[in-house]
Amino acid sequence: MSFGTVMLLGLIGLGFWVFINVCVVVPQKSAYIVQRFGKYHKVLDAGLHFLIPFADSIAYRHTLKEQALDVAPQTCITRDNITVTVDGILYLQVMDAGRASYGINDYQFASTQIAQTTMRSIIGKMDLDKTFEEREAINSAIVQAVDKASDPWGVKVTRYEVKNIVPPQSIKDAMEKQMRAEREKRAMIAESEGEKQAKINRAEGQKQETIAYSEAEKQKRINEAEGSAFEIENVAKATAEGIREIANAINQPGGREAVNLRIAEEYLQQFGKLASKNNTMIIPSNLSDIAGVVATAKKVLDEASGKMKGENIS
Repeated sequence: MSFGTVMLLGLIGLGFWVFINVCVVVPQKSAYIVQRFGKYHKVLDAGLHFLIPFADSIAYRHTLKEQALDVAPQTCITRDNITVTVDGILYLQVMDAGRASYGINDYQFASTQIAQTTMRSIIGKMDLDKTFEEREAINSAIVQAVDKASDPWGVKVTRYEVKNIVPPQSIKDAMEKQMRAEREKRAMIAESEGEKQAKINRAEGQKQETIAYSEAEKQKRINEAEGSAFEIENVAKATAEGIREIANAINQPGGREAVNLRIAEEYLQQFGKLASKNNTMIIPSNLSDIAGVVATAKKVLDEASGKMKGENIS
C-alpha cells in the first residue's frame, strides 16, 4: 500500500471521527450535558446539535421520562416491637438535568436510601395493625420526605407505593387465628340475629292470629246474639199475632163454644196420658165435673175478652 493511500485512509478516518464528535443527535425526552474544556457549558435538548471538536464533550446523559425504582426489602420495627419486612416502588422524574448532574453523584441511589430511612421512621411510629390500614398515609409521607430532599438535585418524586408488608410467621399465625375467631363471631352474631328475628316474626304471627281469632269470636257472638234477639222478637211477634187471632176468633159467632170444646178435649187427653205413664195416680175430687172445668175456663176467657175490648176502646 502506497503512502498516498495510507494518507487518504487516515484523512477519511479522521473526518469520520470528527463527524461523530461534532454531530450529536439527542433522542426525544432526553437531555445531554455538554462540558467545554471540562466545565459545564449547556444542556442539549432533543434534536441535532453540533459540538466543537476537542473542546466540547458529552459528560452526562439523562432521561426525562418518569422512572420507577425498586426499593429493596428492609426490616422495620413497629411501635409494638414487631419486626416486619417492607418493600416498595419509588417513582421520580428528572426536572433539571444540570442539577441532576452536578447536585449529587447518583440521585437514584440517594432517593431510594431516603425512601428506606423514611419508611423505617414511619413504621416505627405505628402499631402493626395500623401499618396495614395506613398505606396511603405511609406513601404520602415518603413522597413528601424524598421530594423535599431531592429538590436541590433537580429531581421530582411523583409517588411511592408500598408493595409488601410481611410480618413474622408467628404473627401471621396469630393474625389468622384472630381473623378466624372474628369470622366465627360474626357468623354467631348473624345466626343469633336470624333466630331473634324468626322468634319476633313467629310471635307477631301468633299475636295477629290471636287478634284475628278473638275478632272472629267476637263477631260470631255478636251475630249469635243478634240472631237470638231476632228470633225472640219474631217468636214474640208470632205469639202476639196468634193471641190476637185467637181473641178475634173467640169473639166470632160460635167461638166461645169451640174454645170450651177444645179445653174439654185437652183436659181429657192430658188425663189419659197421666193414667198411662204412672202406676200411682192422684184423682181429683171433682174428676167427673168436666162442666165445672169448662165453666172456669169460660170465666177466664170472659175476663180476658173484657180486658182486650177495654184496651181496644181506649
